[in-house]
Amino acid sequence: MTSLEGVRVLDLSRFIAGPYCAMMLGDMGAEVVKIEPPGEGEYARRALPAVDGQSLYTFIVNRNKKSLALDLRHPEGLATLKALIREADVLVENFRAGTMEQMGLGWEAVHTLNPRLVMARISGFGQDGPLAQKQCFDGVAQAMSGLMDMTGQPDGPPTMIGSFMCDYTTGMYAALGILAALHARHTSGVGQLVDVSLLESALSMLMTAIPQQQLFGQTMTRVGSRDRYVAPSNTFEAGDGRHVLMVGGDDNMFPRVLRAMKRPQLIEDPRFATMASRLAHREAVEGIVADWMRGHTADQIVACLEAEGVPCAKVARIDEVVDNPQLRHRGAICEVEFGGIKVPMQGVTIHLSGTPLEIRRPLPRVGEHNAEVLQQWLGFGPERMAALQGAGAL
Repeated sequence: MTSLEGVRVLDLSRFIAGPYCAMMLGDMGAEVVKIEPPGEGEYARRALPAVDGQSLYTFIVNRNKKSLALDLRHPEGLATLKALIREADVLVENFRAGTMEQMGLGWEAVHTLNPRLVMARISGFGQDGPLAQKQCFDGVAQAMSGLMDMTGQPDGPPTMIGSFMCDYTTGMYAALGILAALHARHTSGVGQLVDVSLLESALSMLMTAIPQQQLFGQTMTRVGSRDRYVAPSNTFEAGDGRHVLMVGGDDNMFPRVLRAMKRPQLIEDPRFATMASRLAHREAVEGIVADWMRGHTADQIVACLEAEGVPCAKVARIDEVVDNPQLRHRGAICEVEFGGIKVPMQGVTIHLSGTPLEIRRPLPRVGEHNAEVLQQWLGFGPERMAALQGAGAL
């Protein structure tokens, strides 16, 4: 038994945000059918590096899916998609706003085809508004939202976050919206539209930047690895050249930091007595911590701080992350069998006690499940399949 057993999902999306959304539904047990062009499939499949001719880029967001290769530019291919929509519970797409309307498959059209359908539309800027038609990728959303201007060193240039954070977050918001719409359908019997955008997802991660700007005229910008609200909470270089992230700025943690450094008397210094005063004298208190850390290795620092209950960690390289015993224990890094090759990847992130998420299948090859999907969803037999193939729709 899985959480979304019996839920049928059509995934028309490409790249990250849409595929990640549909993958999450697949992890929860939904039957997810990835619709992609015949031949090479979606464009992202050609990204390097690759394993057995398949892009690792697509491996990590397209597990737990079946692949149906369908030419949506062909009349028979489009007709087949419409037939599939009538049988689906969820449709996920991340084309530029208006593309589905050009195909005759905007919200009103698909809602007429299947009133119970939940349609998730993922785009850069939303389905309406003055920028709806503007092309967008993760970096564009980071730039336009202010995230880039908030990321990096104070004396350095605006910097992208080290991952496609807006794509992943938007995919999660879409999945959350889909689950809410499916729940509402239990009562109403009617599906609804889920409209999420990369720009709004990026905006949701701005902490207090919006009210600070609007209420006080304070523009939040780059502070490096510093905590914006307390000090000392920052990344410091240890004597062995490694870095340690420490969160020790509130009134509960700061005395513990001082005990770890064997300088408890500093709590009497009026500059460091309160959160507000430490923040006002950030350079001084961080300088003291930095001097202490330069005299020890990263492992020694972490041991001292952890002994006092101070949240901290050595900044890990990816070659260390993959061997992290906690992640291995939790199944957060797993291996998925693909063509005789064990492909390591991130595991499921949500742990449910009664209906656990699981990885049941790897990235599908393009069109791998054509016959299975069309037979099970639409009852197509060999003759109908051959006709579609002969016409060039598959």
